[in-house]
Amino acid sequence: MIRVLIADDHPVVRQGLRTFLGIQEDIEVVGEAEDGVSAVTLAESLRPDIVLLDLKMPGADGLAALTELRAREVPARVLVLTSVTERGRVLPAVRAGAAGYLYKDVDPKALVQAIRAVHDGHVLFAPDAAEAVLAGEPAGDDRGLAALTEREREVLVHIAQGRSNREIARALVVSEKTVKTHVSNLLMKLGVQDRTQAALYAARHGLAGD
Repeated sequence: MIRVLIADDHPVVRQGLRTFLGIQEDIEVVGEAEDGVSAVTLAESLRPDIVLLDLKMPGADGLAALTELRAREVPARVLVLTSVTERGRVLPAVRAGAAGYLYKDVDPKALVQAIRAVHDGHVLFAPDAAEAVLAGEPAGDDRGLAALTEREREVLVHIAQGRSNREIARALVVSEKTVKTHVSNLLMKLGVQDRTQAALYAARHGLAGD
C-alpha cells in the first residue's frame, strides 16, 4: 500500500482527495493536514510514503513545509498539488525537495498515476512546471558529466526518463543495490542533491533520451 498524507487548507479539497484516493486498491490516506506546520508534524509521526502538498496555505506555507521536511530528513516523497500557476513558484519548490509538481486541474486518474510514479522513484512535473524549472536552472558545465563512468551515464539517462531503481536494475541486468550505488556516485560527481536535480541536469545536457 502507498501511504498518503494530504496537506491542503481547504476541507472540501481534502475530502474529495480522500474519497477518490480511498477507492484505489493500492493507496491508503493516512492523514490530513490543514497547514504547513501540521503537515510536517504528521509526516514525522505517520511516516507516509507520499505527501500531497498544496503550496498556498495559512501560516507556514507549502514551501516552508518542504524546507522543514528536508531539514528533518523525513523520507516521504513530496508531490506538490496546487492551484498556484505562477511559474516562479516551481523552481523554489523543486530546490526545496519536491519530487513532482502538478496543478489541481489534473485529471484524477492522472493524479493516481503520478502518486504511483513518484512512489516508485520517478520525478514528475506538469509540462508548464517542467519548462519553468528548465528555464530557471543554469546550464552549468560538463565537468561533472565528464567524470561519470559509462555505466553511471547510462543510469543518469534512465533517471532522466523517469525510471525507478528497480526498473533501471532490470534494464541493465544488475542488482538494485548496484543501481543505488551508481546513483549515489553520480549525484556526488554532478554536485546535485537528489534524483530530481539529476534528471534536470540530464535534460539540460540533452541526455533525456526518447
